[in-house]
Amino acid sequence: MLGFSNNQELKIPLFLLFLVIYVFTVFSNFLIISLISLYSHLQKPMYFFICNMSSIDICYSTVTTPNLLQLVLKGFQRRHKNLSIKRCMIQLYFFNSFASVEYLLLTTMAYDRYMAICKPFMYAQVMSRKACFWLSMAAWTSGFTAALPVTILSSDLTFCASNVINHFFCDVTPLLKLSCTDTTPIELAMFTEGVVLLFSCFLLTVMSYVYIISAILQIQSTEGRHKAFSTCGSHLTVVTLFYFLVVCVYMKPTSSYSLDVGKILSVLYVNVIPMLNPFIYSLRNKDVKDAVIKLYKDRLHKNWF
Repeated sequence: MLGFSNNQELKIPLFLLFLVIYVFTVFSNFLIISLISLYSHLQKPMYFFICNMSSIDICYSTVTTPNLLQLVLKGFQRRHKNLSIKRCMIQLYFFNSFASVEYLLLTTMAYDRYMAICKPFMYAQVMSRKACFWLSMAAWTSGFTAALPVTILSSDLTFCASNVINHFFCDVTPLLKLSCTDTTPIELAMFTEGVVLLFSCFLLTVMSYVYIISAILQIQSTEGRHKAFSTCGSHLTVVTLFYFLVVCVYMKPTSSYSLDVGKILSVLYVNVIPMLNPFIYSLRNKDVKDAVIKLYKDRLHKNWF
């Protein structure tokens, strides 16, 4: 694996940058999970799905970032990181699985916001604890199942031209670039999965927000509209960022794909967004802020006495 720059002067800044991003991602998302688990006023459907998203962000980063840090360390010694085909396929499978789960959770959260704003009197009944559990289970199960076809087909590829991956983790497009066999079946599987999973999730999310925005515009007071929009604004921000980067990275033919540009976009998609999600979703939220303050006061009081 090539990783990033061959310039030795950039190795230390890159290593420190990616390390800080990873540590902050794990810490902030773990804080969100802890707060939602500890305080009963946060144990609502919206926060239940945010807790799932935080878990995904931790897993998502852990699949790729340790490998990236090892790549940078190898760069100090002017050597490339070697990776077996088996480990590469395992990384590819889990990366695709967590990405698929994220699409489905974002769609589920859009439905949750639709019910909260458009059907408030039915919200408690429809989005019960049991329903939320099964919706999240369906997202996780479907995501891990959806990643199987591309991984299985990728494991049958033959690499005879080169064994050097111009990337910082085992993603499918760099592997297709290296293969000297027919990649049509994998590209067809990727296209089918993109239509069935990605486009379906995107379409359902858009439909939810059409109804949500229509309902918000019918609210008479400015304060009421602002309050309603604030409950879904963070989710809409994450959805926009996530789908924009996914389209830029994957929704193009392999022949026109630039690996150097893809690596930079992948850093935003894989490392930066999981770091930003706790701020976008939770840490700007009044209920979560109050929980952080309460946790701090409780710890301070405990240590004082």
